[in-house]
Amino acid sequence: MADKIAFDLVSPDRLLVSTEAEMVVVPGSEGYFGAMAGHQALVSSLRPGIVAVHGEGAEPVRYFVRGGFAEVTAERCTVLAEQAVEVDALDRAALDQQLKDAREDLADATTDDERHRAHHLVSQLEELIAALG
Repeated sequence: MADKIAFDLVSPDRLLVSTEAEMVVVPGSEGYFGAMAGHQALVSSLRPGIVAVHGEGAEPVRYFVRGGFAEVTAERCTVLAEQAVEVDALDRAALDQQLKDAREDLADATTDDERHRAHHLVSQLEELIAALG
């Protein structure tokens, strides 16, 4: 049996996952990187993307993260995400509809505050949909 790395995924409101994995693939600011037991220590900022947690022989469990940081040591990988959600919990058709509605809200915005909120929501949804492929 291969060595495992402890993995924690934390969002501002809760601990989403705490497990051991064969490998964790993380969307670092300089590109995706894999963390395994014995990895060189590093800290990286995150870009929007998918964190994939690989276990023994199973399909990886995937989480969408939007920004944050990852800290990797030889024994542990911790992802502190601004926003995180399990990919399997997402409905692509619902996301597409939310994006359409948000774009309409942006077009209809009459104040700077409304435009800012609508633009922020459009950006978040576009990042999420792009990460899903």
